Amino acid sequence: MPSDATKTSDWSELAAAVGGLAHEIRNPLSTINLNLQLLKEDCENPQTPAERRVRRKLDTIQREIQRLNEVVNSFLRFVRIDQIEPVRCDLSDVVNELLQFVAPEAAAHGVEIIKYLDPNLPPVMLDAKLLKQALLNIVLNAEQAMEGGGQLTVRTCRQGAMVCVEFTDTGKGISPEVLPRIFDAYFSTKKSGTGLGLSIAKRIIERHGGKLEAMSELGRGSRFVVSIPPAEAGTLEP
Repeated sequence: MPSDATKTSDWSELAAAVGGLAHEIRNPLSTINLNLQLLKEDCENPQTPAERRVRRKLDTIQREIQRLNEVVNSFLRFVRIDQIEPVRCDLSDVVNELLQFVAPEAAAHGVEIIKYLDPNLPPVMLDAKLLKQALLNIVLNAEQAMEGGGQLTVRTCRQGAMVCVEFTDTGKGISPEVLPRIFDAYFSTKKSGTGLGLSIAKRIIERHGGKLEAMSELGRGSRFVVSIPPAEAGTLEP
């Protein structure tokens, strides 16, 4: 059986290879996008039906380029998760910083964020930037589940031996058939989804020695619970 050191080395090599591939993909994409912008400038004010059709096709191509860029970025995040640098943090502070960042976009989508952040939690060992990415993926998933607006309640607390943050939305919920698969890489029920958001979140949280759980009921919303061990329970190796 391969040792942990061998697994880490293999994963690092994969991350390096994927990084090189992403670079090779991004360069022609940038060139295509630049030329597309120039073409769109030539079709700034389409007058004829043919010109309007061309403009619509250019808009479609640009959306697909943006989607492909996001796929590349998501895959890069997925393979680079093991590059973790944990430091002693207050989970409530990390969550609050994230919520301040997402609040304007959430409000624009009609989502009210209600927060109950415990100021007396024990410290945890976190790579704050990486964990925020995981929590952001959970928040974005909740926003997408509340297409007509709703409420997202965020609470930090101590549950047994773990320090937790809970996200409870009033969205459409997840069917019992789909719920067991939501953390699978590349699984998505959305036409434009990469299927990596929740998978990345779960992997990041597990890399911190924690776990991510989901509960849901169709028509009533979903709850995601992130559990992280306190710092005194053991220090993660960077």
